[in-house]
Amino acid sequence: MTKTTVANKRTEFFRLHQSGCFVIPNPWNIGTARSLEDMGFKAIASTSSGHAYSNGLPDGAQSLELVLAHLRELADAVDIPLNADFENGFSDDLEGMQENIVRCIETGVAGLSIEDVPQGEADGLYAFDVAVARIKAARAAIDGTGQPVLLTARTEGFIRGAPDIDETVRRLKAFADAGADCLYSPGINTREQIEATVQAVGGRAVNFLSGGALGFTVNELAQLGVRRISVGGALARVAMDAFLRAAGQIADEGVFDSFAGVISNAELNRRFGS
Repeated sequence: MTKTTVANKRTEFFRLHQSGCFVIPNPWNIGTARSLEDMGFKAIASTSSGHAYSNGLPDGAQSLELVLAHLRELADAVDIPLNADFENGFSDDLEGMQENIVRCIETGVAGLSIEDVPQGEADGLYAFDVAVARIKAARAAIDGTGQPVLLTARTEGFIRGAPDIDETVRRLKAFADAGADCLYSPGINTREQIEATVQAVGGRAVNFLSGGALGFTVNELAQLGVRRISVGGALARVAMDAFLRAAGQIADEGVFDSFAGVISNAELNRRFGS
């Protein structure tokens, strides 16, 4: 049972975005969320891919109702702010998206992100004017609730088959002007691209996705002006990879060597016992 109020979580989430740089890791269930809180992380974010995989689905295939239930259980499970990976708002229609955003806010999240790509699509962004209108509508929906919920606007070109830094910068600038509090372009991975996005948004917070084995450190990203660092579905993939390797070894070789050195029941009971 959490002790911190939703209002306090939302206030803290905005404070975290005002200065400095913080990591916002992505759990996919209550156990991983509470573990990240215990480790001292100041906020968490849901992962659409991680949660989808845990339900035997590809990223983008989950229903709105499943996602809302998941967000509510995560928000209720921890005393730190939760940002919702809310994909495209689960509607191409602006009014439908706004209604869904209101329902998302009712789960207790401190922030939510909206992408500029249709739900479940591998490639292809919304047209520029459409994408900007959607962020304006998302801002209006949040403001209409009277709740201080942080809006992150995402442009997906670098992971959706359109890796164009000029178009990315154009969209981020427009999204900032449309009322986004935080800007996010997953898939950018060079110093020059990071600097371009940071400079584009006029002092608004920038989220960087660090999902690979190699890359920038937290300190390096902070020096580049990044305010928030997320890992997307990477932690969930780590867990799934370990599971598949261990189970595959049993199926293919009939041995159980992968169990050596893993965390014990006693340790996990102690971790979650309180």
